[in-house]
Amino acid sequence: MQGDLHMIWLISRRELRDQFRDWRILFPLLILTFTFPLLMNEVAGQAVSFFARYGSNLIADRLVPFSVLIIGFFPLTISLVVALESFVGEKERGTIEPLLSAPLENWQLYFGKLVIGVITPLVASVASIAFYLGMVSHQKLHMPGLYTLSLLFMLTTAHAFLMVSAAIVISVQSTSVRAANLLASFIVIPVAVMMQGESVLLFWGNDQVLWLAVVAVVIMAGLLVRLGLAHFQREYLLGREFDSLNLRWVWQTFRNCFLGEAESLSCWYRHEVSKVLRELAVPMLIMVVFAVTGYWASYHWAIANIPKLLSRASINDITGLVKDARRTIGLAQVNQHLSAVFIFTNNIRATLLILLGGIISFSVLGMIAYLINVGLVGAVLGVFKLIGYSPVLLFAAGLLPHGIFEIPALMLASAIVLRMGAILVTPQIGKSMGQVIIEMLADWLKVFIGVVVPLLVVAALIEAYVTPSILVNVMK
Repeated sequence: MQGDLHMIWLISRRELRDQFRDWRILFPLLILTFTFPLLMNEVAGQAVSFFARYGSNLIADRLVPFSVLIIGFFPLTISLVVALESFVGEKERGTIEPLLSAPLENWQLYFGKLVIGVITPLVASVASIAFYLGMVSHQKLHMPGLYTLSLLFMLTTAHAFLMVSAAIVISVQSTSVRAANLLASFIVIPVAVMMQGESVLLFWGNDQVLWLAVVAVVIMAGLLVRLGLAHFQREYLLGREFDSLNLRWVWQTFRNCFLGEAESLSCWYRHEVSKVLRELAVPMLIMVVFAVTGYWASYHWAIANIPKLLSRASINDITGLVKDARRTIGLAQVNQHLSAVFIFTNNIRATLLILLGGIISFSVLGMIAYLINVGLVGAVLGVFKLIGYSPVLLFAAGLLPHGIFEIPALMLASAIVLRMGAILVTPQIGKSMGQVIIEMLADWLKVFIGVVVPLLVVAALIEAYVTPSILVNVMK
């Protein structure tokens, strides 16, 4: 084990030496590290004066932690260039062949690049934050406590791991430094959007939720590392000189995976769709566990916490709450006539949201969207329990008639997305990342068109024309 770590250190030392010899990397990093805190300090001082004038003390107290979060982010964006050219830059400079021919395992070579890719921007971020806090300590600004500073440091570290891990994956898959730098926007923009959400939580003052954000970012970084290792091939780095968009190959690969050898619709269902459904046995079991856990946890959370809100609510507030709760989970209402087309398109939008979240996050955001959907049902049934309804009777009459079809469809749409994330971070011998993604999308479309859409059509018709009548008769 010690010998393996020593090999990683050799690669890291070589990378570190190359960085410190290049003044075009050091100068921008040093300038940004020590000039941006000065700018943020001036902005924070002016903002605190403005908020104090109008009595906004909470915002003023959270302004320094917010500045620390932003200051820690900017050195990461500059240092990202180093990680982006970690492999493709060596290829363009002609130094990749001696490196790849060295007696190193793939994971040693990969982690050697990753370690320095993370350490360099992280040191710059910490130095920038320390410089800013040193200035703040001599001014009339509210200094954050040790607990908040620890949280901010963990967030900055998690951001560094996430961004550098993504940059190295791009470097491995790119054929030129220019292409890698252009693809950097797919790292910076999502992380910047994520930091906007973290900033809201920071001003909200909910540090516990921010710790969950740290855990989520670390999981994403770990999946990116796994993705890079799964698709790291030395021959792939040496053999490719230029990537061209071959639409004919893309369509042929997609068509072969989607249709297979099927010659008719029944044959397609019997061979292709059933094959994917068999592979979804374990993901479907996980979806069932998630659903039961989400229902139970959200129901009991609502029972324990909603009474505090209801005790201060008026009749109009409760009426509005019930109406919103019904609409949130699709619970049928007496004398309500919703269009089946509207219900169907709403459910399709939910499944597409799960797919989109899963694609950009290795299924993590897709599973969060799924948990939100199932958790809302438990929470809303808890609300109805508190105002006098039987949750079991309400579920059986208002949700179960169409839920028999809608709930399995949602589970299948989520299970295939979970499988996509698992396959993407699993080594696929003889397949490029692009081919793996195309085949996964074909499998998703098989389940979506062949099973999910028919189930949602039936569920929409029942929810629009059958469930309200059952609810009327049962709830008299």
